[in-house]
Amino acid sequence: MSTNLAGFCRKAKKAGALEAKVIPAESVVTANWVRYKCQYGCDGYGACLTCPPHSPTPEQTAKIVAEYKTGILLHGSEHVNLTRIAAELEREIFLSGYYRAIAFGSGPCRFCDQCNLHEGCRHPALARPSMESAGVDVFQTARNNGFTIEVATCHESKADYFALILVE
Repeated sequence: MSTNLAGFCRKAKKAGALEAKVIPAESVVTANWVRYKCQYGCDGYGACLTCPPHSPTPEQTAKIVAEYKTGILLHGSEHVNLTRIAAELEREIFLSGYYRAIAFGSGPCRFCDQCNLHEGCRHPALARPSMESAGVDVFQTARNNGFTIEVATCHESKADYFALILVE
């Protein structure tokens, strides 16, 4: 089994991530208020299978994170599908021997124009719940790991996007 997670970080950057960093799983923060912001503040609530109420709850996510020691935090821009990068990297990490690798994406799912809520996901190999939809406090998690992130206060503001792969 490969022990060089830094190599996966390099692959993420080659695929389009701005940064990728190996992090301690204990630095990932979950909070109930995050899911509340999805329900009351996002017009995509309930519109796809990777968003609440279909995504893991903050409590479920906290339990999952507690089962890991390590993660890879990906930082990207709006011009890159960070969820695709995370899902593809998750598969590669899995095939290298880390059979418990799981990914959380970034923002709403972009693989279909309209989600197939009643018949199941058309892209299960790529679709992942976003960190936010699963109750991860992205701001605090990013800051805990040395990333600078601020609220985008207008449409002209640069927005930051993050995805996470738990590796064990």
